[in-house]
Amino acid sequence: MLKLRLGAALPAWTAILSIATASSQVSPNQVDAVFSSLKSSTAPGAAVLVATNGKVVFRRGYGITDLRTRRPIDAATNFRLASFTKQFTAMCIMLLVHDGKLHYDDHLTDALQEFPAYGKPITIRNLLNHTSGLPDYEDILAKQYPNTPDEKIGQIHDAAVLKLLEQQNAGLFAPGSEWQYSNSGYVVLAQIVERVSGKTFSAFLRERIFVPLKMTHTLAYEKGKNEVPHRAYGHSKEQNGWRETDQSSTSATLGDGGIYTSIEDLAKWDRALRDHTLLSEAEMQPALTPVEPSGGPASSADGPVSYGFGWHLEPYRGHQRMWHDGETTGFRTTIQRFPNDDLTVVILANRTDVDPQALALKVADLYLEKKR
Repeated sequence: MLKLRLGAALPAWTAILSIATASSQVSPNQVDAVFSSLKSSTAPGAAVLVATNGKVVFRRGYGITDLRTRRPIDAATNFRLASFTKQFTAMCIMLLVHDGKLHYDDHLTDALQEFPAYGKPITIRNLLNHTSGLPDYEDILAKQYPNTPDEKIGQIHDAAVLKLLEQQNAGLFAPGSEWQYSNSGYVVLAQIVERVSGKTFSAFLRERIFVPLKMTHTLAYEKGKNEVPHRAYGHSKEQNGWRETDQSSTSATLGDGGIYTSIEDLAKWDRALRDHTLLSEAEMQPALTPVEPSGGPASSADGPVSYGFGWHLEPYRGHQRMWHDGETTGFRTTIQRFPNDDLTVVILANRTDVDPQALALKVADLYLEKKR
């Protein structure tokens, strides 16, 4: 178990554990046991949040932020979210729709007039629900730099991704006809936010989401422009131990995965979603409505897909669920929300040998079983 560094912090953590026992009848020890393998003072680990009935009922860190300082992970430790970021990018677009500056059926080229002709049929809605047909920029890079070590490619940014897409002659399929997950679509959405709002994507996130929700340590990380406070660094497990693997050629893009945050701030995000702080319940409905491609049901290599705007919507054991994972060099993350059960589980890990979704669902099972 992670030891508290400040004696003064003990009452607050004790209060959280008391709330857990009183409100959910799931003991903190039951939740803690799910993460027993991550307890360490020498290895990277994870931060875990459980919220139910509008209250945080479990919040704990496991392992260390990096191998140099060996600072324990806690509630304020910031992790790179990777694709978990997409729900924030979608919220930016939805806020612009709320402002009357965008419509979901506007076209990509309405905002980005310089985009090639193949982008004209693509709507904002197509970008949000992964039916745009835009090729994933990671696949384009792999073709351009075959058998090239990642460190020799250099980091690509959102504007450069847009340039890559502008060099393509066609999409992968007619917009709206199929579903295919595309990081490119969310990079383009970030560029649209900038073009329509007149602000940088980072500034729009900060002004419209992070500041109103008092997510004081959350940011879209841009090397050389800002710094991540209380930062966890990514790691990979190798035969002889751990290696820091924190950045890759695709770690600098923002719209598809560039946000850093903590479970402390994500508790505020979850509460805002629960209470419809940023958008009304009616305004959130498009994000929670599964896409229906014209060519047949959405699917991937893993099976049928139910996807809205920045959220997967597949139910879990009969329970309504909205969720998203994140996976990038050195990090694995997940948020699992069960709106009808008023339950949320978040896991942020700075190691690649864990499956946060599987762990989160084990935790969810503890609470969902108590409600049966």
